[in-house]
Amino acid sequence: IRLGAAFMVVPGFGEAFIPPRVRLGIALAVSLLVLPFAADQIPVEPATPIELLLLMLGEIVIGLVMGGVLRLLLSSLHVAGTIIAQQSGLAAAQFFDPAQMTQGAITSTFLTLMGLTMIFVTDMHHLFIEGTFATYRLFPIGQVPDFGNISILITDFVQSSFKLGFQMSAPFLVFGITFYIGIGLINRLMPQVQIFFVAMPLQIVLSFAILAITIGASMMWFINYYEEALMRFLGE
Repeated sequence: IRLGAAFMVVPGFGEAFIPPRVRLGIALAVSLLVLPFAADQIPVEPATPIELLLLMLGEIVIGLVMGGVLRLLLSSLHVAGTIIAQQSGLAAAQFFDPAQMTQGAITSTFLTLMGLTMIFVTDMHHLFIEGTFATYRLFPIGQVPDFGNISILITDFVQSSFKLGFQMSAPFLVFGITFYIGIGLINRLMPQVQIFFVAMPLQIVLSFAILAITIGASMMWFINYYEEALMRFLGE
């Protein structure tokens, strides 16, 4: 149950375009690998349906928290892409984002898909599977989750997600402010120049140049944050 809940929402495995049966099948396969390590933690059969329900709810909460916090980190790419689109004149270029299952800026879709690719290229999905093993050491089966610590953990990851998104888009914020101040001054000094027809193409070209320069560092920054999140579940 814990692994099923985690695999339903974790980035890479829990995407909406992956059929639920496939996701649950992967979770079942990993569960068979985890079973020998968690067999000694399996509690006695609950005496009442209420106890069984509480046990299942606890496992679902732990699984959703593990997968959900990683999903929050992935959303930082969506935040960064949206800000980049607004500062580069591409906000109107909407594209379907398969990770968010909604329309989004083309840059946010690009960054999200690149982030998912980097997760698999850098074997972060292996670290996630290893983390599922560690959760049975950190949160034994049948133990009531500490909802206070869970709420603090979720709040911390929400903050980290928005912080990471703004940090990744910081060069574009600086560029946007500088660019708009520059075209404003040009418009005041030379009113006869049709600045709009010059500014839009120039803004897009310069934004793509900045994206080409910063994309490598931004993705490595994201992967480092993602790895740190997984290490917290590994207890390291």
